[in-house]
Amino acid sequence: MNYRHAYHAGNFADVLKHSVLVGLIEALKQKQTPFCYVDTHAGRGRYDLHGEEARKTREFADGVLRLLDAPRLPAALHVYLNLVRALNGSRPSHDIAVYPGSPLLASLLLRDEDRAQLCELQPDEAAALRALFRSDARVAVHERDGYEALKALLPPKEKRGLVLIDPPFEAQDGEFRIIETTLRQAQARWPNGIYAVWYPIKLRQQLASFHRWLKGSGFPKVVIAELLVHPDNSALRLNGSGMAIINPPWKFDRQLEELLPVLAQHLSQGRFGQHRVEWLVQE
Repeated sequence: MNYRHAYHAGNFADVLKHSVLVGLIEALKQKQTPFCYVDTHAGRGRYDLHGEEARKTREFADGVLRLLDAPRLPAALHVYLNLVRALNGSRPSHDIAVYPGSPLLASLLLRDEDRAQLCELQPDEAAALRALFRSDARVAVHERDGYEALKALLPPKEKRGLVLIDPPFEAQDGEFRIIETTLRQAQARWPNGIYAVWYPIKLRQQLASFHRWLKGSGFPKVVIAELLVHPDNSALRLNGSGMAIINPPWKFDRQLEELLPVLAQHLSQGRFGQHRVEWLVQE
């Protein structure tokens, strides 16, 4: 697998994914009982925006950098940006060098009694992840295929928590079919878990089958949040991204309806920007 997220860290898709992730974890923390966070494609956990890969694409310039000085932000976005700033210490407010991946963001929000199970198949990325969390007893790193690992990791002993499925989507349609199979198996083991699936948007028709599957999956609640910065009519670039959230926390759709317009306002790359929050399945 040749994908390296270092080229894309902090881009508009990361901002959507990570602000939604923060909102989900904060919602889980509303109850005192512990929970487990599971990441199927964890990456290295921490990225250098001044490094060669990030500087080559500079995707972060149209992502997280656009939000650093934005006022009056929704709560999840405010928490997310404060975590990013905290990792960058005394750097100027309009510039950052360190960008957290999903595992690091999650770890900064977990309480002492919560746990994280992180899966990463690529050896060098897994080694970096292990080094990052070497002294954190709450975090376990598994160098293995995240889809397969769910069979062993679910249900977690806490019986509460969140699974983030965030693959590189090197094979578009094939990846969706793998996700469907994985979710079907996970549903049998842990039907009440929260599952958040990130997906790219290039051609709209590539999503139709996945959305139909979600509608017929048997999960009682599924909501999607999508952000487009270009028209969804080209397979040659990332035009947008979405999050499908299964078993979302109570009233989480309201958080999404507050978040998405703000992201669209600040991250739009032209007059074609769009956003939507839609229930695919609602009790």
